[in-house]
Amino acid sequence: MTDPDARRLPLSVLDVAPVGSDTTPTEALQGSTDLARAAEDLGYHRYWVAEHHGMPGIASSAPAVLIAHLAQATTTLRLGSGGVMLPNHAPLVVAEQFGMLEALHPGRIDLGIGRAPGTDPLTAHALRRPTSVDDFPAELGELMAFLGGSFPDDHPFRQVRAVPAGAASPAIWLLGSSGYSAQLAGMLGLPFAFAHHFSAQHTVPAMELYRSSFRPSAVLDRPYAMVTAAVVCADTDAEARRLAAPMGLSVLRLRSGNPGLLPTPQEALAYPYTPQERQAIEMFTGSHVVGDPDAVRAGLADLQSRTAADELMISTNVSDPKARIRSYELVAQAQGLA
Repeated sequence: MTDPDARRLPLSVLDVAPVGSDTTPTEALQGSTDLARAAEDLGYHRYWVAEHHGMPGIASSAPAVLIAHLAQATTTLRLGSGGVMLPNHAPLVVAEQFGMLEALHPGRIDLGIGRAPGTDPLTAHALRRPTSVDDFPAELGELMAFLGGSFPDDHPFRQVRAVPAGAASPAIWLLGSSGYSAQLAGMLGLPFAFAHHFSAQHTVPAMELYRSSFRPSAVLDRPYAMVTAAVVCADTDAEARRLAAPMGLSVLRLRSGNPGLLPTPQEALAYPYTPQERQAIEMFTGSHVVGDPDAVRAGLADLQSRTAADELMISTNVSDPKARIRSYELVAQAQGLA
């Protein structure tokens, strides 16, 4: 598959609507709206929002709601979920939500599906009945059947319809951070998006597994893979490192079971890290692409070369809305986007 809209490697945006210790959820969501408009003007290809729950520093807990809002604020930008965590939802609910989005905004909606709950076990239990990752293939099959109206004659849901249904379904992607979803995406002939930004050690093996497992389908005649990277770009390396500093402290708090608001750069730089904490941060952020435009251009070129990605998606987890938009502007200029 060759992306029909792209004359060069497509570049897209992953957003979690970060809420900083000096901002509010309303400000964060307004920042996402402003960023989506800017991304459209800068020539980014897609704009996806990620589903997380129980995390005060992330405001994108309801992707379908946020996508509907962003679609009204833009005109041509593809919008989607990066992703909807299927264990948290009945497949029919997802089919109805995204069928409605596609009917409202034909040809602009992507449905990225993940198999992790995106939260802690107790919150996952509060969201929906207990499920197992082993249920994921069956529930994915249900979702695709609801969207396509193609249940077998002997299926108990054969008479159930997802309404509304447009002339076409949203584009379905599988998301992953290991080989499981890579292999499943290949077997189903679906496009695949890999979370390099928090699972860098698995990126290349997952890409290889996806391509070796790929079977042509009605959706794709050959593999199409997107890789998501954490990127912070500024006019200088020093400023980019300053803006990126909160990501490390945020991860420390999350992994200690105490997720909170995204710290300010000042908070992150003043924190008294132990050697063990610095090592843990380096392990998580070592794959991040942080620096001035030349450094970021080189980092993204290296990532694309190593993964042979058909598309790159970048996530800039910075709570200052002006600095975040500036980062995407600099990357767009460095990458030669329209």
